[in-house]
Amino acid sequence: MKVRYSYLPQQFKNCENLWEQLKHFVSGGDFTLGEPLKKFENEFARLIGAEYAVGVNSGTDAIKLSLKYVGVEFGDEVITTANTFVATVGAIAELGAKPVFVDCDDTFCMNINQVEEKITSKTKAIVPVHFTGYMTDMRKLCPIAEKYKIPIIEDACQSILASINGKNAGLWGISGAFSLHPLKNINVWSDGGMIVTNDIGMYNKLILLRNHGLVDRDHVETLG
Repeated sequence: MKVRYSYLPQQFKNCENLWEQLKHFVSGGDFTLGEPLKKFENEFARLIGAEYAVGVNSGTDAIKLSLKYVGVEFGDEVITTANTFVATVGAIAELGAKPVFVDCDDTFCMNINQVEEKITSKTKAIVPVHFTGYMTDMRKLCPIAEKYKIPIIEDACQSILASINGKNAGLWGISGAFSLHPLKNINVWSDGGMIVTNDIGMYNKLILLRNHGLVDRDHVETLG
């Protein structure tokens, strides 16, 4: 029997129930940033164990907006691992920063022993990638980041609910970025992403950044 590597139609096998929910959703006209999203954000935050969750367009945007919040800009450096999907690097490069690569260890995650030697005066953030359910050793990485006062933004796009000693991916750094792409464990119909954080200041800023900096329809506080 031929078995497909991925079989996306399977998740829509019982789509009749989904159609009924969709009818209810569209009849309310709440298409963007409405109550359904807020409910999903609250449930996602509770699932991960975070105080806050912010829904965005993709896992890529989740990384990029987190980097933007910590001030990554042209000429900065961001340390990440060489073994990752191109979106991790793309999010860094789109802000004009230079990705600085660290090799992986036997888990295919970031080799923590190589991180400190990569830190320079231009290092603005560290983005460990938790790969296919395996987590970067955050117990070793966090003290290094704290020593140099460098924020950690976790790329947890491939590792929702992965944990170390009961502490989930996304809770070790200032934020965690998750993908809701159809091939991920928790997914939406087209694409989506989520940022989790315990920092109220970051949460409030991300709410603005994800929607062009709009406070309301007629007032813009920042460029997003």
